Amino acid sequence: MAAQDPSPTDDQRTQFRDLIRELRQQSGLSLVRFAERAVDPLTKTTVKPGWIHRLESGEPVTPPQLPELRALAEAGGCDLEILQDAASAQFHGVDPVYSASGEARAFVRKTERLTPKQRAQLQAFLDTIVPAEGE
Repeated sequence: MAAQDPSPTDDQRTQFRDLIRELRQQSGLSLVRFAERAVDPLTKTTVKPGWIHRLESGEPVTPPQLPELRALAEAGGCDLEILQDAASAQFHGVDPVYSASGEARAFVRKTERLTPKQRAQLQAFLDTIVPAEGE
């Protein structure tokens, strides 16, 4: 019998859902009011209250694209990068690994399987691609 994969399945990942719910609750806004604020400043794309409700309820939703992520960042007062990381984890099953300098990141599947040495090697590799400012 093959070993079981201990990493969460896509159905079990809730990073994005939990983050959106937390941002909305911290704002003290109703779902409708939060959606009204979810407008992408560049494209004016909006996020519908029904989509947010389905997301928060754990129902299937279409993964958000960049304009929707920017809109949700506006509504929640959150950095876009944080939402991108959470969405990548929940919808695509990948987690970010940042370079040692913090200037670059890679999205890696099954990061929990990386040894500390492998993680350090990946971080060093990322630093060779995108060196820290001033280098």
